Amino acid sequence: PFPEENNRVVADHLSALRFAPTRAALANLRREGLGGRGSSVTGNTAVDAVRWAAARAPRSEPGYVLATFHRRESFGAPLRRMLGALRLLAERRPDARVVLLVHPNPEVRRAARALKAHPRLKLRAPLPYLEFVGLLARCRLLITDSGGLQEEAAALGRPVLVAREVTERPELVEAGAGLLVGREPGRIVREAERLLSDGAAWRRMSKARNPFGDGRAGERIAGLIQEWLRRRA
Repeated sequence: PFPEENNRVVADHLSALRFAPTRAALANLRREGLGGRGSSVTGNTAVDAVRWAAARAPRSEPGYVLATFHRRESFGAPLRRMLGALRLLAERRPDARVVLLVHPNPEVRRAARALKAHPRLKLRAPLPYLEFVGLLARCRLLITDSGGLQEEAAALGRPVLVAREVTERPELVEAGAGLLVGREPGRIVREAERLLSDGAAWRRMSKARNPFGDGRAGERIAGLIQEWLRRRA
């Protein structure tokens, strides 16, 4: 279900240097015969970026549930069920304010427009990056099918409910910072309510180790590139 992986694999095989975000990613490179001197674990530059942005982002009111959906395998009935889960959560929980950022894809916009309105469910257009990071940093939890957001939320200590059957970021689940909940409304709502009600469960996820790096990936990558250029010279 990850068509973009083809691009990543091709890029790996064409590159002299490969900077893996995690040890598991490096192990994948080794299985492809790319685990030699040109491959290193550095952490993910997305962590560097989101931490930089969070320090500069406008602050929003805390405590809401943030949601985003856009993956093509969810289009149609699965997406409608996932959006219905957000409305059901807002309906069942007077303390739950749900913010859905509506992806510009026509399939997503059409499904969002058909969603029955509720006063505690707010639909918003995509935001500039700094404004979005400010929103992410202050949410109570994130419900998403995005791959990149799994990394960014973990970097900011935000628990993630992954609305997919599988994820290409298994490290998130293994670290306890995220949970695969699939696309059925019952489980999405049940796990969201658990995190809203159970402070200990929320703290375990929010305090879980971020598996994607410490915010210094860019420094490591720059140093490795300098070393590589010296060797070539």
